[in-house]
Amino acid sequence: MSLSWRFSALADRHRALGSNLEDWSGMGTAWTYDKDIYEEHIAVRTKAGIMDVSGLKKVHLVGPHAIAILEYITTRDMTKVYPGKSVYACMLNDRGHFTDDCIVYRTGPNSWMLVHGSGTGFEEIVKQAQGRNCAVLFDDDLHDLSLQGPLAVDYLEKYVPGIRDLKYFHHMQATLFGAPVMISRTGYTGERGYEIFVRGQDAGMVWDRIVDEGKEMGIIPVCFSVLDMLRVESYLLFYPYDNSQMYPFANEQPGDSLWELGLDFTVSPGKTGFRGAEEHARLKGKERFKIFGLLVEADGPTDLGDEVWDGDKKVGVITCPSYSKLTNRSMAIMRVDVAYAVQGTKLQVKGKNVNAPAIAHTITFDDPKKTKRTAQG
Repeated sequence: MSLSWRFSALADRHRALGSNLEDWSGMGTAWTYDKDIYEEHIAVRTKAGIMDVSGLKKVHLVGPHAIAILEYITTRDMTKVYPGKSVYACMLNDRGHFTDDCIVYRTGPNSWMLVHGSGTGFEEIVKQAQGRNCAVLFDDDLHDLSLQGPLAVDYLEKYVPGIRDLKYFHHMQATLFGAPVMISRTGYTGERGYEIFVRGQDAGMVWDRIVDEGKEMGIIPVCFSVLDMLRVESYLLFYPYDNSQMYPFANEQPGDSLWELGLDFTVSPGKTGFRGAEEHARLKGKERFKIFGLLVEADGPTDLGDEVWDGDKKVGVITCPSYSKLTNRSMAIMRVDVAYAVQGTKLQVKGKNVNAPAIAHTITFDDPKKTKRTAQG
């Protein structure tokens, strides 16, 4: 954890569960606990799990120019985002390449919060805010506890009136166990879930209550690595692990287009004028690879960086593997040559621990119609 400069108020609780608090994005993060990771995966898919994802960076923008800044640095039409609504967006550089993704929350007429991972989102906000009527606050006191799974709403409804009516990608101000919180109908699992934004001074109390009271419902703490298993099933990318920052092209700068990543849907219809917009449009049809799924004939997970072959030709690389004991399927996200990103294409994995036939498979593996994460009532 030598690189960590940000600290979760829950660090001691993670250590007690067996974590060494490995660094992610400057924060000591519980990548593993002492219990079976498959037990944690099953809990999220069948009951619920509570995760500390406070390593995500929270940035407040307040002032009349905040919306103009967000309009320029993100791909979404912010005029469509009303107080209580949030939206998933991407950020590009001048070459039209992806540099970060984020969720933008509108918390008031001139008040916003942008939550992003390990990319350059905060730096881009600060740069664009110079000389504008907008205050920018990086808020590491605000912790993010993610309660994910089909029983999450059953637990929260005991304490939060109206939680069942909260729509997907909407948020509400509330009180939980006497503490002020913002609860968002978002997550990183593909399940119906909620992110609880809470002050650092209250984070331990909220975590303890959910862990203690949730036991009888099967709700358990879940480590960060389980998110990789869940995101593979649900087609959720993770910068930079699925990107050319990790898997560079020879003689090219790092950077991928939204067309290559399958994130072109994040550009609001008709929107222009955002950073990299012209280059983004020019790159359509010039994909060097595609992000696609891989279904492997194996009794366990493949490994990061395992190669994907067609006969004697290397055609791709696995960026994130997963194995589900619920479905007994070995799955992965891969970067693959464009011609092979077709459902059912026969391929071969040549890896550290797995050498097996596979097929290209459309993502998502779990709940492709997104009925779970968008469910109402």
